[in-house]
Amino acid sequence: MDAVAARLGLHRAYSTTSAVDDVLTEQTAAANRKATDNGGRAIGPHGSALAMQPCVLDIRGRVLADVLHLESLLDDARTHGMPVRLIHRLEAAVRNGHMLTVLLSDTSHATADAHTAGH
Repeated sequence: MDAVAARLGLHRAYSTTSAVDDVLTEQTAAANRKATDNGGRAIGPHGSALAMQPCVLDIRGRVLADVLHLESLLDDARTHGMPVRLIHRLEAAVRNGHMLTVLLSDTSHATADAHTAGH
């Protein structure tokens, strides 16, 4: 059931931390498998910094969308008086997510700068 839900992009809630740990472990393993499968393919045969820019921009767009979703969850948690620890964790996730989008923006600029410097 969980595998089907995951393939459809659906997620369910887990009531124990051990069940959450199992999901986190599987997510990490799946990400590692995907990274191994895609290793060295992002830049391609040209080895250009500019070749990785589309991937970085794509990742930034997905992270930004997720961070905005996290902000919505944070607002809901505050509105519904959720536990302070949960709110603090969501605040940290939002803050770090925004930092990641800034770093990815900087990385995108760096790919263009590296391309310009090489010519």
